[in-house]
Amino acid sequence: MTALIRYQAALLLRSQRWLAPVLLYVVSLGVGVRPGQPVLDSLGYTAAGLLPVTAWLVQVCATQEPAAARTVVAAAVGGQPRAHLAALLTALGCAGMLGAAATLFVLLISEPASTDHAVEVPLPSAGLAGLLATACCVLLGAAVGALCTRPLLHRRGWSIAATVLASLLALVTSGSPANYAVAGLVTGSLTGTVPVPGLSLLGAAAVAAAAATLACRLTSVRG
Repeated sequence: MTALIRYQAALLLRSQRWLAPVLLYVVSLGVGVRPGQPVLDSLGYTAAGLLPVTAWLVQVCATQEPAAARTVVAAAVGGQPRAHLAALLTALGCAGMLGAAATLFVLLISEPASTDHAVEVPLPSAGLAGLLATACCVLLGAAVGALCTRPLLHRRGWSIAATVLASLLALVTSGSPANYAVAGLVTGSLTGTVPVPGLSLLGAAAVAAAAATLACRLTSVRG
């Protein structure tokens, strides 16, 4: 699996298809995150923006190989599911590193205070909460990407439309782990209380695991 992930990562880097989602995320941070803003608000914005970016990266990794190359790789490693899982893990790892870097950046430039600047917020606790919320959004984004591309959806138009809609629903629907984690940061910023979205992370991990399992199993049937 390590060799497969290295192969997928090399393909991703050489294709330069990662540039569009990464640049979109960087631009969104430049617009929505400013120096001196309350740290929890900025962390919530940073985490939320990573969900659709992760879904995009998953689609890129899942479709970057030609069909003939996928067949050869699957034959070499023992089947399509294993090869497809490597693509999903590669995208997940790239999004996770991007989210960690963005969280560190926000911690460096934001003010460790509540929304009204009346209550001091401890940066280590805020950083942990931000990383957990980011992980929730990355995992939900990976689930959205896995369900909205091959092998479930092969047509690019339908895939893009489904990804946009599913990403939006994952962020705004009550009960969604991503919505709960991001809302917790924003609400905590009002009082200066740092939330720890542990249950949200477990829920997001369960959803991502189920989506990846379904997608990998269907590769043997739908390619």
